Amino acid sequence: MKVGVTGGTGFIGQYVCEELAARGHTPVVFDHRGEGNGGPWEVMLGDIRDATALTELAAHCDGIIHLAACLGTQETIANPRPAALTNMLGGLNFLEAVSQYGIAGCYIGVGNHWMQNTYSISKTTVERFVHMFNAERGTKVNIVRLVNAYGPGQSMAPPFGPAKVRKITPAFIARALTGAPIEIYGDGEQVSDMVHVRDGAEALVRALEASHAGHLIDHPVEIGPTRSATVNEVAEEVVVAAMRNGLVQGRHLGKIPIRHLPMRPGETPGAVVSADWVTMRELGMDPDKLTDLRAGMNETVLWYAENWLPEYEQKIKNDVQRAEQAGS
Repeated sequence: MKVGVTGGTGFIGQYVCEELAARGHTPVVFDHRGEGNGGPWEVMLGDIRDATALTELAAHCDGIIHLAACLGTQETIANPRPAALTNMLGGLNFLEAVSQYGIAGCYIGVGNHWMQNTYSISKTTVERFVHMFNAERGTKVNIVRLVNAYGPGQSMAPPFGPAKVRKITPAFIARALTGAPIEIYGDGEQVSDMVHVRDGAEALVRALEASHAGHLIDHPVEIGPTRSATVNEVAEEVVVAAMRNGLVQGRHLGKIPIRHLPMRPGETPGAVVSADWVTMRELGMDPDKLTDLRAGMNETVLWYAENWLPEYEQKIKNDVQRAEQAGS
């Protein structure tokens, strides 16, 4: 199949394109800047808020995996309109496009679909439209909900990188590798299941293949581990991996402290964000074969230690030198 991937330049999108290619499909990256993700894929310029552009994508593909969205939890509460417009109008444009051309679709949902924040509300509203379109318009769209996706390559938010949205794994890893306290919102006893991005990408592609074959699943397929972990436990896995990789690379990290902050707006204290992993079997995936959190986090920390940390440390040195030169 030739498969359009909205959000194909994003963290999950890059892995989805690689998974598509590995399974014999041809990815087409749909991007509002006209940029690719470094892979040898065709790129189509377009914005998901533009119905004409998404219809053009559908006209040239056999299926679409819809990932593009305006992200952020606390970041979208003060001004919910841009995220609501992008996510809900973009979702409707996706559904209209696959409906017009009768092609397969896969929509990515969120693990915390029940939380009262702009991102969760807007993403889950589109899930309801998916059910309506499948029932009333004859579309062939499956829904896959990922819990927190992690893995090599996820972008860093300030002060460690330029990303606009803070994600749990890179935030924890950046602090652990630089010796700064790991910051946890709330008491850390809330459950936040993690899924390796490669496993998530496989599920998304399998769901599209299923819809293309006419197998519609009448409920979201949820991808996550059989054993849940609290945010505190995730932080401890990062600490263990950071210490291990620091020793491997000759770095001597001291004790990495953990600091608890007030809960972020839009999140619920004591929340349980976990997956109904039994549903994975409908995609032919064995939940027991998902990447183990310890092994996956060790791989991820090692990637950041090798690919992110040297550049970050050089940037800090350059900033210090410039400051000293300006003061002299």
